[in-house]
Amino acid sequence: MASSTPPNPGPVTAGDRAVTGGRTLMLVLATVGFALNFWAWALLSPLAPRFRDELGLNSFQESLVVAVPVIVGSLGRIPIGALADRYGGRLMFPVVSLITVLPVLFLGLVGHSALAALLIGGFFLGIGGTVFAVGVPFVSAWFPPEKQGLAIGVYGMGMGGTAISALTTVRLVDAGNTATPFLLCAVALLIYASVAWYLLRDAPGRTPPTESVTARLNQTVRLPATWAASALYAVSFGGFVAFSVYLPSYLRTAYDLSQTDAANRMAGFVLLAVVMRPVGGWLADRFDAPTVLAATLCAVVIAASVQATTPDLAPIGTLAFLVLAAALGAGSGATFALVALIAPAGKVGAVTGFVGAAGGLGGFVPPLVMGSIYQATSDYGPGLLALAVVALVALLFTLIVVRHQVERNHT
Repeated sequence: MASSTPPNPGPVTAGDRAVTGGRTLMLVLATVGFALNFWAWALLSPLAPRFRDELGLNSFQESLVVAVPVIVGSLGRIPIGALADRYGGRLMFPVVSLITVLPVLFLGLVGHSALAALLIGGFFLGIGGTVFAVGVPFVSAWFPPEKQGLAIGVYGMGMGGTAISALTTVRLVDAGNTATPFLLCAVALLIYASVAWYLLRDAPGRTPPTESVTARLNQTVRLPATWAASALYAVSFGGFVAFSVYLPSYLRTAYDLSQTDAANRMAGFVLLAVVMRPVGGWLADRFDAPTVLAATLCAVVIAASVQATTPDLAPIGTLAFLVLAAALGAGSGATFALVALIAPAGKVGAVTGFVGAAGGLGGFVPPLVMGSIYQATSDYGPGLLALAVVALVALLFTLIVVRHQVERNHT
């Protein structure tokens, strides 16, 4: 039996400091790239109420406008994750960023005047959401296992790009015109792609897989780790995505808030979830991922059940949403700490693609369900109760199935 005492690492050398500095720079660049692409990915959400009024959309059509980028960004993570394993983040970050510029410009300049154009532009805007599957294998390769949960959690803070959109999009449109936020985002993506091309480097010793993308996806879909993490991420990150895209519409309808006030509150929700993501990863490193996931899912069950009654926004409704934001953010971070532990090293990107797709799909369905339920019943309560039930099922799954899987992988 191996000794539990770690070997003496010896003195810290200049080479060690250089590697540490390189890790930090790569983590920062990856997180910035994630944030900018997610800013682009979320540009339509704050403007959905405006499009509804200007184009005469019903609740389902409005939900569809914000949901289409989510579904494309989610499913696109599956091949993008496999490509990230093959070609590395040094190539994939600038490529995804450059491709995303095209739908951003289309929507800002000509694609916002009709429902069909919004859906077409939103479809290709979804490419920006695939960048998540690039960063997880890129970052995890740079850090040792005992620090991967925190590192991936920090990278996950890039989902705060949705907060940039929430805080600035409506204001920029009011100060200029509809094209203004799209043009600024396009410029930021172009600058980032140039910087990433010259500064990003894949981790030393990275060995690209030799199998075809199809073969790798076939292997990945057979891994128990893929399905376990996908189910949990569909609830945690899916819940975050759903609220981040639908919350402005929900608050305007349920509480009669102004568009600006609703967007600001949505930004607060996103920022809290972003801050809690590395906390969830750190807690998973310190304790264990199943315990952290169980705690966050329990909080989601309680908060969603409370909000299903549509309580007064101050203080109960606000508190319920803050608990949801914190729990969903921490749960997202803990899920990818779990992925880094149980996924085979050469398949982290491919597993991440499937898991990221599940999270995005988890965010695609609720806005459509909420819009349809409200259109049929004029009540959001059943939709929030459905979230509570799904979180309860995920909690039981974590305690019974996932914990056993983690224990089996470490025996």
